[in-house]
Amino acid sequence: MLHCFTKSVLPDASDSPAEDKRPAGPERVSGSDLSHDGGTPQPAIGDPVVRVDDLHLYYGRNEALQGISMDFARGQVTALIGPSGCGKSTFLRCLNRMNDLIDDVRTTGSILLDGQDITDPALDVIELRRRVGMVFQRATPFPKTIYENVAYGLRIAGVSNRAALDEAVERSLRRAALWDEVSDRLRESALGLSGGQHQRLCIARAIAVNPEIILMDEPCSALDPRSTLRIEDLMAELRGEYTIITVTHNMQQAARVSDYTAFLYEGELIEVGLTKDLFTKPQKKETEDYITGRFG
Repeated sequence: MLHCFTKSVLPDASDSPAEDKRPAGPERVSGSDLSHDGGTPQPAIGDPVVRVDDLHLYYGRNEALQGISMDFARGQVTALIGPSGCGKSTFLRCLNRMNDLIDDVRTTGSILLDGQDITDPALDVIELRRRVGMVFQRATPFPKTIYENVAYGLRIAGVSNRAALDEAVERSLRRAALWDEVSDRLRESALGLSGGQHQRLCIARAIAVNPEIILMDEPCSALDPRSTLRIEDLMAELRGEYTIITVTHNMQQAARVSDYTAFLYEGELIEVGLTKDLFTKPQKKETEDYITGRFG
């Protein structure tokens, strides 16, 4: 059963391009380098950009995340998978402290971003969210022009020079594969764009402030297949320049776009591995049961 699933999820070699033109990320470990921390299979990652240690999160008295520990590889794409309600989005929001906006939430444990504990109450959260941008499940364009949507974060950061803003807006829209579609409409309302264009605009807005990490919470769930493909292609192009952490319910998508995959279930991290290994030879029975469709 697992063999059949793997054939349908992992891209067929005959359909792959002859040469992988994605930017090279840091050297990745092989499946034989798996370490086991607290019973959770994990790859040994050198120089992680984020290191999470024993993270617990509570909504009031309800424990939503139960002692998660994992590293995120610099310049790589990591997919978070698992059934609805397992804690994927909650975990993602911990990485730039978006959960701070929710009443009665508290966390224990540590999250190190390049060695700095971002759970420190004295941390500048605005600067953190510049370094760790986020793209939400439903695109959130501002009721402003296309230009001002991209320039918004730069203006907040104190950039006022018009030439610098123009350059940054064009560069960001090009990186988001949107410039050719909107270059003659920059002064029009962003609300007039299509759903797929909205999501790419939000990506452009995120990268305009030069983040190190981009968080994506099911960025394609509301998009049609063509728009989804464009977002997936964009993720591949941005890999290497940025660390991308994405939540997805689409396991075919996780297999296509990610270098690493983490499986969460009922608030626990069950397994982390190289995507090709996790989908073809999972270390945990729960992981195999999930990816083969025995539960979801």
